[in-house]
Amino acid sequence: MLNVVLFGPPGAGKGTQSERLITKYGLVHLSTGDIFRANIKGQTALGQLAKSYIDKGALVPDEVTIGLLTSEVEKHEDPKGFIFDGFPRTTAQAEALDKYLDARNTPITMMLSLVVPEDELKTRLLERAKTSGRTDDADPKIIENRIATYHKETAPVANFYGAQDKLHTIDGVGSIDSITERLYAVIG
Repeated sequence: MLNVVLFGPPGAGKGTQSERLITKYGLVHLSTGDIFRANIKGQTALGQLAKSYIDKGALVPDEVTIGLLTSEVEKHEDPKGFIFDGFPRTTAQAEALDKYLDARNTPITMMLSLVVPEDELKTRLLERAKTSGRTDDADPKIIENRIATYHKETAPVANFYGAQDKLHTIDGVGSIDSITERLYAVIG
């Protein structure tokens, strides 16, 4: 089973590249952002709780995120693998994910980390706000906070997978196709 953590800061292209990896490798896409947005739109209790953090550019607490994600994994019988997009975002989440997947005898295969300069991220997020309607991408102060939160709380997750020799950094700048080809080359 191929279990991939697609990693990178907000605006790195995780969602775009996830779609291509899903198609090529037959993976199940698990995006915490999409899951949270669906719950927010559905006005569930989880959605309202998640929204209170997301609106400030902060991370949703680990226990809420982990519980939600494990329930999503269990909805799929005999998958070829999973692509985790936007998760794990903290070392505690990575540890919990490893423990959960190890118990199912299907560990994380690799982390693919998209590397994009901060100025490019800001440009991409502001552009995405115009086309996606995502209000969290429209406010430069929220963008700044999301990127700072990524560097402080999320970027250390790469070290967790690096220590397991599962980290692969990918240049996330260039055409969508060229970035996709870099990802394919690493996965094989």
